[in-house]
Amino acid sequence: MSQATDTPAALSRDALFSGVKPVEERHKVDEAKLAAWMQANVAGYAGPLEVFQFKGGQSNPTYRLDTPAQKYVLRRKPFGKLLPSAHAVDREFKVISALHAAGFPAAKTYGLCTDDSVLGTMFYVMENVSGRIFWDGALPAQTPAERSAIYGAQIDTLAQLHTYDPDAIGLGDYGRPGNYFARQVERWTKQYRASETEHNAAMERLMEYLPRTVPQQERVSVVHGDYRVDNMIFAPDKPKVLAVLDWELSTLGDPLADFSYFLMLWHMPASGKGAGSSGIAGLDLKAAGIPSIEEACAQYCKLTGRSSIPALDWYFAYNMFRIAAILQGIAGRVRDGTAASAQALETIKRIAPLADTAWSFAKKAGA
Repeated sequence: MSQATDTPAALSRDALFSGVKPVEERHKVDEAKLAAWMQANVAGYAGPLEVFQFKGGQSNPTYRLDTPAQKYVLRRKPFGKLLPSAHAVDREFKVISALHAAGFPAAKTYGLCTDDSVLGTMFYVMENVSGRIFWDGALPAQTPAERSAIYGAQIDTLAQLHTYDPDAIGLGDYGRPGNYFARQVERWTKQYRASETEHNAAMERLMEYLPRTVPQQERVSVVHGDYRVDNMIFAPDKPKVLAVLDWELSTLGDPLADFSYFLMLWHMPASGKGAGSSGIAGLDLKAAGIPSIEEACAQYCKLTGRSSIPALDWYFAYNMFRIAAILQGIAGRVRDGTAASAQALETIKRIAPLADTAWSFAKKAGA
């Protein structure tokens, strides 16, 4: 995790989401128990230990652990009532460990604790990667050449992920067989229902349409599930991805799920309002040095050996639906008192517009 770099106009966003703060009262952990666990389980650990909380994130609370010689990152499940299958930090630990060993830019892991008596919930510890995090897909502080290189690096890294044979890197059992999109539509429909706070007609139509029209799956790979620029740490001085973060939604599935989700950035407004919400729709991409969707597709296809990407409207409808369902989960956690971010209420306001946009893509796809 690291500080972001951005324009003065975006400094308020950096202040909200970048860096660390004292641990909030509701997220405090027993530091003595944690230090004892680190001493017993993390090779090379030497205290004393100081614990801080990262500002960003609305899902698994994330902490920076400082010692005189080294910094670590800890991610844990939230306290309180949780949705089934949500916040599976043990799965995060498994996929990060395997990918790091395979040479993919994922943080080195140090240990997983499944004993709730230590901190109250399951957690894992990984290295603290130093570099840059960009919160805005428009990359306003970068030159056109830098933007072009950063986008190229994002596509290169995603293609690298999708070319691993899951069996060969020890992740052959990381997901269920069968059509990934069919499973995901079912999963997010259930999650949406479990968190539902008000009726949404567009979501109802999508939950009827999407299961009937799932495209045929041609490939299986590790999929990240939330692949976007603010879930990556870049090198301080060059457009190289040092670590991909936040693997909570990862599984085995259709790599087009990740790639089409990444392409959603081109359809999201350049609002500049918060982590993960700033798109590049409406920008002069050529002048900005940002590739077009067609150019991004061409690069990804070349790297993954595809001849083309099929019609994208269904995938865009699905991705908008999925984002809306994820945000509805945040709404449910606000309702239940377990949301981890003060910005969660602002995030909830995006649900209805996302659902409407998802339905508009569904209609383009033939709904």
